Amino acid sequence: MASLKDMRVRIASTKATQKITKAMQMVAASKLRRAQTAAEAARPYAEKMDAVISNIAAATAGSPGAPALLAGTGRDQVHLLLVCTGERGLCGAFNSAIVRLARERALSLMNQGKEVKIFCVGRKGYDQLRRTFEKQIVEHVDLRGVRQLGFVNAEDIAKKVLVRFEAGEFDVCTLFYSRFKSVVTQIPTAQQVIPLVVEEPAANAGPSTAYEYEPEEDEILTRLLPRNLAVQIFRALLENNASFYGAQMSAMDNATRNAGEMIRKQTLVYNRTRQAQITKELIEIISGAEAV
Repeated sequence: MASLKDMRVRIASTKATQKITKAMQMVAASKLRRAQTAAEAARPYAEKMDAVISNIAAATAGSPGAPALLAGTGRDQVHLLLVCTGERGLCGAFNSAIVRLARERALSLMNQGKEVKIFCVGRKGYDQLRRTFEKQIVEHVDLRGVRQLGFVNAEDIAKKVLVRFEAGEFDVCTLFYSRFKSVVTQIPTAQQVIPLVVEEPAANAGPSTAYEYEPEEDEILTRLLPRNLAVQIFRALLENNASFYGAQMSAMDNATRNAGEMIRKQTLVYNRTRQAQITKELIEIISGAEAV
């Protein structure tokens, strides 16, 4: 059995850990508010961009001049998985859930005889995926030095993806990230971004309005599609940021409560052990006095 001194050290250590987890919870809570606001503000823009492109794409359906980002390469052999995760841990299953979804997709594609390439954004996803798919990882972007995410960060990633697409390195690109729903709920999401998936109008929707475009639809799409890729990546980064702080806040809250429960149990054992030791000493003193 551990000595009383060892028990006191253990309780003090647990209390110090509890202070750290409590501080991390408070920091995550303060950063979550701003990150959540940014993620929610980006959603309408990204959704509206999708709607505009879908409207224009409907007018160019079947056109031989449709951009490759919309029409695709005509093949479905090489898939690029753009996996966005966090740079840090201590956030529960946030990073692991995204990596698990990407890993399942990669294995499924490989079982179908497809070639898989992986583009990692974020250190944690890279560290996990390279254990299994080191040969498939073609690029890694580290955002640890970025204090505040900006659209320029998404543009840089989009440019790297577009360079590879124009070089014919892949046919389909799927974006993986975690969509923020609440502090306790983050949803791992896979979104195909190349070629862009255009939603079909609902069957019960009324007649669509016809528009005349200037310049021509194909030219508009050629300009809009690369920007839309950057917008979707930026949205994913913001959603990830909010999800990370939400997951970290929840994880640190659980850790703080678990530390409190552990301190309670350790203190109980300490008090019982101390009481038993005092009782033993008293018995020895009484026995000695009686012997005299």
